[in-house]
Amino acid sequence: MDKSLIVILGPTASGKTDLGIRLAESLQTEIISADSRQIYKELQIGTAPPTKEQLKRIPHHFIGNKSIHDYYNASMFETEALSLLSKLFSKHENVFMVGGSGMYINAICSGIDDIPTVDPEIRLKLREQYEKEGIESLRIQLKMLDPVYYNMVDLRNPNRILKGLEISVMTGKPYSSFLSHRKKKRNFRILKIGLLIDREKLYKKINLRVDEMIRQGLIEEARRMYPLRELNALNTVGYKELFAYFDNQISKDEAIELLKRNTRRFAKRQMTWFLKDKEIHWFEPDEENRMLKLIQNS
Repeated sequence: MDKSLIVILGPTASGKTDLGIRLAESLQTEIISADSRQIYKELQIGTAPPTKEQLKRIPHHFIGNKSIHDYYNASMFETEALSLLSKLFSKHENVFMVGGSGMYINAICSGIDDIPTVDPEIRLKLREQYEKEGIESLRIQLKMLDPVYYNMVDLRNPNRILKGLEISVMTGKPYSSFLSHRKKKRNFRILKIGLLIDREKLYKKINLRVDEMIRQGLIEEARRMYPLRELNALNTVGYKELFAYFDNQISKDEAIELLKRNTRRFAKRQMTWFLKDKEIHWFEPDEENRMLKLIQNS
């Protein structure tokens, strides 16, 4: 294995984008984005994608290449990104993957189990059930159909519950039976670099980023998305809070404060996920030279 995928990961607002570009410039290579929301071309502000100037500096992939109307998941990302990597490795010794979506990173580094594609009608029926009867109805059904997954899943997360139910209902087999958790072999080396940043400093950066997004027109962007708010791509921090403001459930100031709080909580969940991975080499964001030495010596 003479090719290397270098993963730059960390919580939102930790400086991954700028760092990834500088490192990729040093090694004269390209970047694959591992962000489950920056793939959507309609979301130009709320997902904080690289700017046009940044995209000119280094070729990026999986930025704005899908529509919010498209169904997309980590398994599809695995297939497309591995195909792209085979082409990029024909030109480069090293390729960077930069992002904070743990599922997308795991899809490339460890692989996703081969889970059947869900019938759209079943997905629609279960979504309607959730809207009419609430999350408790889903929990009861999941516990009956797949008690193993029921005891594993975050029971506060309707999307995770729905995912298990969709497969269980469609196949007649428990969703957990499709989860082997076996790590797939890759024909390239993987080096993971994580960004450690002081919590208070990170939270301050998050608050400032939200303020900047508002100045850039996030409220107007969210208003354009409002008629499509039922789409899964818009069930995310940065839009849900503003939709509640448009619905007159909260004031604009309350929505902005809620957006900041939810983004901080999201960053905390990201770090909880990443800290479980013992393969990650942790650095302060400004330790660029040490990172380059690690890359060159690996």
